[in-house]
Amino acid sequence: MTRIDFYVLSSDQSREADTFACRLAEKAYRAGLRVLLAVDDRERAGQLDRMLWTFREDSFVPHAPQDAEQGAAVEINCGEDPGLHHGLLINLCSEVPGWFSRFERLAEVVVQQPEALARSRSRFGHFRDRGYPLQSHNIR
Repeated sequence: MTRIDFYVLSSDQSREADTFACRLAEKAYRAGLRVLLAVDDRERAGQLDRMLWTFREDSFVPHAPQDAEQGAAVEINCGEDPGLHHGLLINLCSEVPGWFSRFERLAEVVVQQPEALARSRSRFGHFRDRGYPLQSHNIR
């Protein structure tokens, strides 16, 4: 069963969610996990692609858009089928992808915006009611 972690950031800026997602992807990559970053559209995918090169001066996160190179350690997904992925799904989408349960872990990144908090509360309740193992982490 998919383990679900909610990372609740103290910031209200969506850019902070992307930066945190990059840090989390790097940590997972270094731990040997394959990572799929899910976003709503190609514009945000492009922003995340650039950010993975620049979020920290000494970072190196080998990545690719999912449709460009199957098998990259970190892939960026805009709604496509996740293919062979099953490690860590970092969800930055407005909705939870319907195929999330294929993954060992799901990371939900939450910023302090009213809409994001409401979605997060709804998702937490949805997952809890279905028996998924949940953890919440307050990130300062």
